[in-house]
Amino acid sequence: MRRVTSDRYGSDVLAGGRDAARPSHHRPTRTSRAQPAEPGLVVEDVETGWVGAVVRVEKSGGLHVVVLEDRRGRTRTFRLGPGFWVEGEPVTLTAPVTTRAPQRPTRTASGSLAVPDAPARVARGSRIWVEGRHDAELVEKVWGDDLRVEGVVVELLDGVDHLADALRDFRPTADRRVGVLVDHLVPGSKESRLAAEAVRVAPAGTVLVLGHPYVDVWQAVRPERVGLDAWPTIERGTEWKRGILRELGWPADDQADVARAWQRILRSVRSYADLEPSLLGRVEELIDFVTA
Repeated sequence: MRRVTSDRYGSDVLAGGRDAARPSHHRPTRTSRAQPAEPGLVVEDVETGWVGAVVRVEKSGGLHVVVLEDRRGRTRTFRLGPGFWVEGEPVTLTAPVTTRAPQRPTRTASGSLAVPDAPARVARGSRIWVEGRHDAELVEKVWGDDLRVEGVVVELLDGVDHLADALRDFRPTADRRVGVLVDHLVPGSKESRLAAEAVRVAPAGTVLVLGHPYVDVWQAVRPERVGLDAWPTIERGTEWKRGILRELGWPADDQADVARAWQRILRSVRSYADLEPSLLGRVEELIDFVTA
């Protein structure tokens, strides 16, 4: 059962207290300002020192409460009101304003101009292939609106090892191009060798293989989105994703833990600004290639 912190303060503890009766030559007490508890706002609870981002505001037991999530994904519930700090300043948390109708975004998550109410275009013959489900979900999260407007379908390749066979089956042409996004596409890697061999089975100009330098697409998410300064180096012989989860302090016992961790990482991505440029540029190039 979630803990709801009781009425700890009665009135705004930051607006008075022992210092209030001191002579005027002491520094004046700072008063709290009202601060809407918008999702994502980082807040510190004065009494407990708990620091977390606002997840939601809700009613519990007849009280308005705010749910905060810390950098390790743990949540805690506090009563909405005074007794919080934001960026070093005392605040009184209030319910976020919801009276106005939400404004249409003028840009998509990829930064492109939004096309309101545009129907999905009939799918083109061209395709973008990615290596795995996580790659596909990340591309959908950031570029999904663009791809639907352009009529581009993203399909799973299930590893670059099968690229040559997949191209033989697909039989790309000038009107049915294939753009391929490959993980760990660096000089001398197995992936770069397999990609070069696969391209040779297709007519010139019908296939474009691009990639990012990361071991896994997880690393294309900026590390600060999951509370890291940098993605850690995992020693050889350790399964990379399990090693990352242990470094983060997240459960890493089975594949279900990996799947849940990826969903947490994916939820942290709000737009292209949360991804590394080395992935952004490659995906944009592939979209341009298959829509040319």
